[in-house]
Amino acid sequence: MKIHLISGACGFVGRNMVRRLHQTTGDVLFIVDDLSIGTHPSTWMEYTQSKKIKDVEVIGEDERIYFWKGDFRDLLFKFRMNPRHIQDTYGLEFDRFSDVFHFAAIVGGRLKIEGDPMAVALDLSIDAEFFYWACQHKPERVLYPSSSAAYPISLQSTTGAIALSESDIDFTKNLGVPDMTYGWSKLTGEFLAQIAARHYGIPVVCIRPFSGYGEDQNLSYPVPAIAARAARKENPFEVWGSGKQGRDFVHIDDVLDLIFILMANVSDGSAYNIGSGKLTSFLDLISIFAEFAGYSPEIKALLDKPVGVHSRYSDMSLVQGKFGWMPKISVEEGMKRVYDAALMQI
Repeated sequence: MKIHLISGACGFVGRNMVRRLHQTTGDVLFIVDDLSIGTHPSTWMEYTQSKKIKDVEVIGEDERIYFWKGDFRDLLFKFRMNPRHIQDTYGLEFDRFSDVFHFAAIVGGRLKIEGDPMAVALDLSIDAEFFYWACQHKPERVLYPSSSAAYPISLQSTTGAIALSESDIDFTKNLGVPDMTYGWSKLTGEFLAQIAARHYGIPVVCIRPFSGYGEDQNLSYPVPAIAARAARKENPFEVWGSGKQGRDFVHIDDVLDLIFILMANVSDGSAYNIGSGKLTSFLDLISIFAEFAGYSPEIKALLDKPVGVHSRYSDMSLVQGKFGWMPKISVEEGMKRVYDAALMQI
């Protein structure tokens, strides 16, 4: 029996991964989340029954989803005290986890990253505990989600913005300064992934997602928030900063597609970009949503709000060259999906 472990399973990326795995495999999914950001599976999975086995909720008629609510570090402590914790406690017989998707993290938008940087630094603790456990448990494959925030901010300024390539982070040279504590924690996680692969033989791949988005993302993120405001025809339309700062937006369906390609082909802990390779400013984004809504709002710049780096977008040539992958969903198509979802909620 294959059992996959998904931490941070009820957040945006995690729940999309859980749904994809549940729909495309017959495997058991052991999912973990403390619900500090994510929402209970009952809000995003369709099922009519569940049952409790001690501190785990077994979800669905097929009983293939085991949901443990709590801080992932607490579960890792249980694993450390008893490596057979899951087998002994819940009666699931298996030798080791098959695929492990480590999405547990302190996450949030720009306000969280700049407004509470010490809380964000807790990612260092989560990742250290995780890789320590992984090197003992030795799962078949591990996904570590890093971030485009790991790239040096000097390459993302108003005067020096470039398409960010995987080679712009080289652990044998000067790494530059990543984006706040979030960037530092993800950079450290990548280093731990390489150590796990090189010294302990753990098959690991890291991803550097750029600005992922989708229909079920919560309103603390800019894309759904802007879509909802356009759907309500906000005018004037407020934008943080000048609105000229740009990001590389990539739909969650494309993110998941590339994750599976990378996990099947990469095991040495190296990192790969996931983006569109296209820079879209927030003014462009407002224009796209306003066109969907059929109006032309006045733009009101909020210059006192946190904006982060000026321009962050990916060079996708390495992924395209090695794996022949580029996103299938255009920015326009993806944003229309988000807008239509926003319309249904107003």
